[in-house]
Amino acid sequence: MSTPSAPEPAYADRVYRSPMAVVTGVLILAMIVWLCGDAVVRGVGVGRWIGLAAALCAVPLTVAFTIRPAVFANEDRMRVRNPFRVIELPWGIVDAVRAGYSAEVLADGAKYQLWSVPVSLRERKKANRSAGRREAAGAGGPAAAPAVRASADKAVDELTELAERGAARPGAQGQVRVRWAWEIIVPAVAGAVLLAVLLMVG
Repeated sequence: MSTPSAPEPAYADRVYRSPMAVVTGVLILAMIVWLCGDAVVRGVGVGRWIGLAAALCAVPLTVAFTIRPAVFANEDRMRVRNPFRVIELPWGIVDAVRAGYSAEVLADGAKYQLWSVPVSLRERKKANRSAGRREAAGAGGPAAAPAVRASADKAVDELTELAERGAARPGAQGQVRVRWAWEIIVPAVAGAVLLAVLLMVG
């Protein structure tokens, strides 16, 4: 009599994002609050409204391109959160994850960029030089340090491994789903339109 198989353990999502982009976004947001806040507090007439409109446009765009981008990956799928879209890709439909001049995933005949995994050619060259020095020195013994990889290449390797391991899982089947980030688009467009109108009438 066969014993029932134990349920597979659930793993928390791996999260890939650029710490430097997040730090940059926080600094830019602080500058926007300072400049636009000063215009609202000290401005007169239409100047206050221009400050508010500029903040309404600039804040969501700053968040979209710095803090928002992230890739979430688990055993069944990856969710790519780009500036203006969220793309959900079950592993069963992913053809490849690669990093050339940018990191991207290929699925169902389409290509989606991974904004949160920036490719640094300088970092890659540095890693390649380090690997070359290790080979020239005859590295590879039991005490050899692990090979250095650029952060983008390392992230792509991990995502590729997850894709290959999860492609046949029942929960990893389905179609690509794309959702537009209206919470970013609507206020940014509204702020830009309001700012243009105020500048014309001012």
